[in-house]
Amino acid sequence: MSGRATEHQMGVADVDDGSWNGAVAVRAGIRGCLLGGAIGDALGNPVEFLSADRIRAAHGPDGLRGMVADGRGAPAGTVTDDTQMTLFTAEGLMRARERAADRGIGGAATHLVRDAYLRWLDTQHHDGPPAADGRPHRTGTLREERWLYARRAPGNACLSGTAQSYAPDPAGALRGAHGPVNPESKGCGTVMRSAPFGLTGAGPRASFELAARCAQITHGHPTGYYAAGALAAIVHHLLYGEGPEAAVLLTLRLLAGYPGHEETAAALNAALDLAAGSGSGAGAAPGPEAVETLGGGWIAEEALAIAVYCVLVHTPDRREAGGPATASATAIREALLLSVNHSGDSDSTGSLCGNLLGAHHGDLRLPQDWLRRVEGRATITLLADDFAAGFHPVGES
Repeated sequence: MSGRATEHQMGVADVDDGSWNGAVAVRAGIRGCLLGGAIGDALGNPVEFLSADRIRAAHGPDGLRGMVADGRGAPAGTVTDDTQMTLFTAEGLMRARERAADRGIGGAATHLVRDAYLRWLDTQHHDGPPAADGRPHRTGTLREERWLYARRAPGNACLSGTAQSYAPDPAGALRGAHGPVNPESKGCGTVMRSAPFGLTGAGPRASFELAARCAQITHGHPTGYYAAGALAAIVHHLLYGEGPEAAVLLTLRLLAGYPGHEETAAALNAALDLAAGSGSGAGAAPGPEAVETLGGGWIAEEALAIAVYCVLVHTPDRREAGGPATASATAIREALLLSVNHSGDSDSTGSLCGNLLGAHHGDLRLPQDWLRRVEGRATITLLADDFAAGFHPVGES
């Protein structure tokens, strides 16, 4: 990739046009986003907390090159809290859609996503589904999935924030103020769970704002919740046919309208600049050292920037293509590997990279040998299909 996309290149492809082909493309993007995130999560899990030098020492001069066991007794393909919380986010959004459809009452999304996170919190404190005791969050099918009852290094802010059971005002303006829960926290726990907000078809602004509000259930720092919103907007644009660079540029334009956006915007701009300087024709292959100039991924804007960079630097130049670039299977694989082979929060950056790649390319272009090993693959696929059927129904002819 070289240079930045022009205005002419930022037209949306006719993906969700109501046709059968459009519906299939959207469904593939939703599947791809959720399954791709799980692939990146499982790929990065064994090397989270390791420096790039230690990764090379353990896996060879090129670093990690595939799915491996995590060294703590879990098999290759084991996912973490990133995938767990993403699935519960999707379930919460589905509950909100169903409530609005059945009762004609909207505006409950932040409360229902909060309830979904309380179901996730149960998975961190119990060995199996606790008894349904009348509390509204102890219902549904996802909580019955026993494989989700595992503590996989969840973030402290996600645990402590969810326990406060705070539901933001669904109509509250985003003015860059610090939220009441963990007001100084901008950890990547906000962004790593927020891809589903971009899959609803609600539009980039609505996706951004709902993701940003729901991020405040656990994290109050504006950069933390704006990074979550930015991921949702980027995912939306990718799902509807934009290329990665255009999706980021359109999101930056949206982000500029919100007070306190500067840290998130700076991180995304840094990813764009780094990709433009280290991509095709620049002479040096991208690697961990380049990734680490964007940070370690422990905080939200850095995790998002790393994922964006890894996608961009392995996206073919589309300036002469007249439409979205089609990355090779090798390019997708290399983007995922780049996103985890660095000193930092490798499972989160891998998960985010997979979300973006999957939303853009669909599930069939994901590395199938890796996908077959992902924990909970059948559950994730079914949830993705239910999500697509609910939010993007195909009309009968």
